[in-house]
Amino acid sequence: MSSAAKKPPETEPTLDPDDWSDFRVTSHRMLDDMLDYLEHLRERPVWQPIPQAVRDQFHSALPESPQTLSEIHHQFMQTILPYTVGNAHPGFMGWVHGGGTPVGMLADMLASGINTNLGGRDQIPIAVERQILEWVRELFGFPDTASGLFVTGTSMANLISVWVARTAALGPEVREQGMAAAEKTPLTAYASTGAHGSIAQALDLVGLGTASLRKVPVNDRFEMDLAQLEDMIAKDIESGFRPFMVIGTAGTVDVGAIDDLEGLSSICQSKALWFHVDGAFGALGRLSSEIAPCLKGIERADSIAFDFHKWGQVPYDAGFILIRDDALHRQTFASPAAYLHRETRGVAAGSYWPCDYGPDLSRGFRALKTWFTFKAYGTEQLGSVIAHTCRLAHYLGSCIENLPELELLAPVSLNIVCFRYRSADANKANRYIVTELHESGLAVPSTTIIRDMLAIRVAIVNHRTRQSDIDQLLQAVLRIGAGLEKA
Repeated sequence: MSSAAKKPPETEPTLDPDDWSDFRVTSHRMLDDMLDYLEHLRERPVWQPIPQAVRDQFHSALPESPQTLSEIHHQFMQTILPYTVGNAHPGFMGWVHGGGTPVGMLADMLASGINTNLGGRDQIPIAVERQILEWVRELFGFPDTASGLFVTGTSMANLISVWVARTAALGPEVREQGMAAAEKTPLTAYASTGAHGSIAQALDLVGLGTASLRKVPVNDRFEMDLAQLEDMIAKDIESGFRPFMVIGTAGTVDVGAIDDLEGLSSICQSKALWFHVDGAFGALGRLSSEIAPCLKGIERADSIAFDFHKWGQVPYDAGFILIRDDALHRQTFASPAAYLHRETRGVAAGSYWPCDYGPDLSRGFRALKTWFTFKAYGTEQLGSVIAHTCRLAHYLGSCIENLPELELLAPVSLNIVCFRYRSADANKANRYIVTELHESGLAVPSTTIIRDMLAIRVAIVNHRTRQSDIDQLLQAVLRIGAGLEKA
């Protein structure tokens, strides 16, 4: 050994516990605490204001010395768990957030224990993700050659679809040359005025700019007006633009409307346009025999984006992108980097890899919690939960129509209800009602704007929500509203 070489220390550092038996005791308590939390959700407020003293605890200095796991868990129980957004609670109806399940929570723990990177290489976790892809192909009637990928959520899935559609329009050389190929005939895309903001953002991120998105007016059911779409496409062609993509929405963010997907697919096919469906939550309606007919035409899409963490009740995050053309999808993202070279044997085998289908090289094992969820509950039970949330929404809508104090502001298509309390200054009154509901801990709806009117927006997604929760929400709205009128 060289005289300059240093002898390694007798005790080398590790991040594993010194005492595994003590660690097991604490970890069992942590698991029990989370199961207790889920079991007794109804006894807790949906949401509660965060005391300044709690906020102040998250402005401490970078820790140098270790704390015990028990001490850290105690802080979690006192200062983190009580002050989340509350979407696991049955009274959470503000945004389209899934409620999660105990099964998914445990699967997430297992995935973290494995701590595998699903960017690539020959490992069974990738086979699990490909199993989900096979199930998704079956669900949406896509061919066996279709590709798919887990991503953070539908915003990323929409971005990937725009990337692939751009490659379809301009060829793979766009990856090297950029948007120079489209300077003479700028590309244009089309979505309804009710489309999610991630669509415009995606066009921005791929270099097309938000001005390339044409926002098509909607009809009285808040669905894209197909006649106006065709008229806008024709005018753009006459003006020297090149239409390349139409985005249909299955479950709009404000009211839950579903565009005429079959009509859109016919228009796209006749004009050789990429047909993408943003089905963030609505696409999984295919799991329900009651809801699936509303999605007729989705099987003809070139790409579908959706989230398992919404109606699928998988813990965050678990978005998915499905692309009909595997080769085009891979052509859009695959990289020739030397350290990603594939072999026929060993850990570097197993081509193609997930990193060939998206921008991420580091990817978590999102597929495991999805696999567990589908195995544990089955599509029939998951579909029945989806149908139940829609039935609750229609029940709420019918109650509103029979209460003179309330006004329904949009048709109830799926699981979202938009209404308001009638008042001389309705916008101010309904904003106040929603804030009071939040701070009461009874229910968490949100607000949106429907035809210049502020609406109380109720999105029923959680599998734990019952009719009694809807009744409690209505009673609270009426009580708070009546109090305002007397004030």
